[in-house]
Amino acid sequence: MKIIVINGPNINLVGIREKNVYGEQNYAALCAFITKEAIKLGLEVEICQSNSEGALVDFVQNSLGCYDGIVINPAAYTHYSIALLDALKAVNLPAVEVHLSNVHAREEFRHTSITAPACIGQIAGFGFQGYAFALQALQVKLSE
Repeated sequence: MKIIVINGPNINLVGIREKNVYGEQNYAALCAFITKEAIKLGLEVEICQSNSEGALVDFVQNSLGCYDGIVINPAAYTHYSIALLDALKAVNLPAVEVHLSNVHAREEFRHTSITAPACIGQIAGFGFQGYAFALQALQVKLSE
Protein backbone atom coordinates (compact mmCIF):
# COMPACT_ATOMS: atom_id res chain seq x y z
CA MET A 1 0.00 0.00 0.00
CA LYS A 2 1.24 3.44 -0.98
CA ILE A 3 0.14 6.48 0.98
CA ILE A 4 0.82 10.14 0.29
CA VAL A 5 1.00 12.48 3.27
CA ILE A 6 0.17 16.06 2.30
CA ASN A 7 0.93 18.89 4.71
CA GLY A 8 -0.41 22.39 4.24
CA PRO A 9 0.71 25.89 5.12
CA ASN A 10 3.02 26.52 8.05
CA ILE A 11 3.37 22.83 8.94
CA ASN A 12 6.99 23.27 7.86
CA LEU A 13 7.36 25.61 10.84
CA VAL A 14 6.35 23.18 13.60
CA GLY A 15 8.85 23.43 16.40
CA ILE A 16 9.26 27.12 15.64
CA ARG A 17 5.74 28.58 15.69
CA GLU A 18 3.39 28.46 18.65
CA LYS A 19 5.31 25.78 20.54
CA ASN A 20 2.57 25.74 23.18
CA VAL A 21 0.16 24.52 20.45
CA TYR A 22 2.37 22.49 18.09
CA GLY A 23 5.20 21.31 20.33
CA GLU A 24 8.97 21.56 20.29
CA GLN A 25 9.81 19.02 17.57
CA ASN A 26 10.51 20.36 14.09
CA TYR A 27 9.22 19.39 10.63
CA ALA A 28 12.14 17.04 9.97
CA ALA A 29 11.22 15.18 13.17
CA LEU A 30 7.60 14.96 12.00
CA CYS A 31 8.67 13.50 8.65
CA ALA A 32 10.98 11.00 10.37
CA PHE A 33 8.14 9.99 12.72
CA ILE A 34 5.72 9.44 9.82
CA THR A 35 8.30 7.41 7.88
CA LYS A 36 9.06 5.25 10.92
CA GLU A 37 5.37 4.60 11.56
CA ALA A 38 4.77 3.71 7.90
CA ILE A 39 7.63 1.22 7.95
CA LYS A 40 6.18 -0.41 11.09
CA LEU A 41 2.89 -0.85 9.25
CA GLY A 42 4.51 -2.09 6.04
CA LEU A 43 3.34 0.96 4.08
CA GLU A 44 5.17 2.97 1.45
CA VAL A 45 4.86 6.66 2.18
CA GLU A 46 5.69 9.91 0.42
CA ILE A 47 5.54 13.16 2.38
CA CYS A 48 5.05 16.55 0.79
CA GLN A 49 4.33 20.06 2.06
CA SER A 50 3.40 23.38 0.53
CA ASN A 51 2.20 26.75 1.70
CA SER A 52 0.38 27.19 -1.62
CA GLU A 53 -3.22 26.07 -2.09
CA GLY A 54 -2.62 25.33 -5.77
CA ALA A 55 0.34 23.09 -5.01
CA LEU A 56 -1.75 21.15 -2.48
CA VAL A 57 -4.47 20.67 -5.09
CA ASP A 58 -1.78 19.44 -7.50
CA PHE A 59 -0.49 16.94 -4.89
CA VAL A 60 -4.02 15.58 -4.46
CA GLN A 61 -4.72 15.39 -8.18
CA ASN A 62 -1.35 13.77 -8.93
CA SER A 63 -2.05 11.07 -6.33
CA LEU A 64 -4.64 9.47 -8.61
CA GLY A 65 -3.25 6.22 -9.99
CA CYS A 66 -0.08 6.50 -7.89
CA TYR A 67 -1.30 6.08 -4.29
CA ASP A 68 -3.87 4.00 -2.48
CA GLY A 69 -4.75 6.63 0.10
CA ILE A 70 -4.12 10.14 1.39
CA VAL A 71 -3.27 11.55 4.80
CA ILE A 72 -3.83 15.29 4.65
CA ASN A 73 -3.25 18.12 7.06
CA PRO A 74 -4.75 21.03 5.14
CA ALA A 75 -3.83 23.39 8.03
CA ALA A 76 -5.47 26.80 7.51
CA TYR A 77 -6.96 25.66 4.18
CA THR A 78 -9.14 23.26 6.20
CA HIS A 79 -11.53 26.09 6.89
CA TYR A 80 -12.07 27.59 3.46
CA SER A 81 -10.50 25.67 0.55
CA ILE A 82 -13.30 24.51 -1.68
CA ALA A 83 -10.62 23.80 -4.31
CA LEU A 84 -8.97 21.27 -1.99
CA LEU A 85 -12.36 19.74 -1.14
CA ASP A 86 -13.15 19.38 -4.85
CA ALA A 87 -9.75 17.80 -5.56
CA LEU A 88 -10.22 15.24 -2.77
CA LYS A 89 -13.68 14.40 -4.10
CA ALA A 90 -12.40 14.17 -7.67
CA VAL A 91 -9.65 11.64 -7.00
CA ASN A 92 -12.00 9.62 -4.78
CA LEU A 93 -9.20 8.02 -2.77
CA PRO A 94 -9.70 7.24 0.92
CA ALA A 95 -8.32 10.22 2.82
CA VAL A 96 -7.87 10.98 6.50
CA GLU A 97 -7.67 14.57 7.69
CA VAL A 98 -5.14 15.17 10.47
CA HIS A 99 -4.52 18.14 12.74
CA LEU A 100 -1.69 18.34 15.25
CA SER A 101 -3.76 20.45 17.64
CA ASN A 102 -7.32 19.93 18.83
CA VAL A 103 -8.93 22.38 16.42
CA HIS A 104 -12.25 22.00 18.25
CA ALA A 105 -10.73 23.43 21.44
CA ARG A 106 -9.30 26.48 19.69
CA GLU A 107 -10.78 29.56 18.03
CA GLU A 108 -14.34 29.24 16.72
CA PHE A 109 -13.31 29.57 13.06
CA ARG A 110 -11.18 26.42 13.40
CA HIS A 111 -14.18 24.28 14.39
CA THR A 112 -15.47 23.91 10.84
CA SER A 113 -13.68 21.82 8.24
CA ILE A 114 -14.55 22.36 4.59
CA THR A 115 -12.36 19.40 3.58
CA ALA A 116 -13.55 16.77 6.10
CA PRO A 117 -16.64 15.76 4.08
CA ALA A 118 -14.30 14.34 1.41
CA CYS A 119 -12.42 12.26 4.00
CA ILE A 120 -13.23 8.97 5.71
CA GLY A 121 -12.37 10.54 9.05
CA GLN A 122 -10.64 13.30 10.97
CA ILE A 123 -8.02 13.02 13.72
CA ALA A 124 -7.19 16.08 15.81
CA GLY A 125 -5.28 16.90 18.94
CA PHE A 126 -2.79 14.05 19.20
CA GLY A 127 0.27 15.81 17.82
CA PHE A 128 2.58 13.65 15.74
CA GLN A 129 0.72 10.51 16.91
CA GLY A 130 -2.30 11.63 14.89
CA TYR A 131 -0.39 10.80 11.71
CA ALA A 132 0.24 7.26 12.99
CA PHE A 133 -3.48 6.90 13.74
CA ALA A 134 -4.29 8.12 10.23
CA LEU A 135 -1.91 5.61 8.62
CA GLN A 136 -3.43 2.82 10.71
CA ALA A 137 -6.95 3.89 9.73
CA LEU A 138 -6.05 3.89 6.05
CA GLN A 139 -4.41 0.49 6.34
CA VAL A 140 -7.59 -0.95 7.89
CA LYS A 141 -9.84 0.73 5.31
CA LEU A 142 -7.72 -0.40 2.36
CA SER A 143 -7.61 -3.98 3.70
CA GLU A 144 -11.40 -4.27 3.78
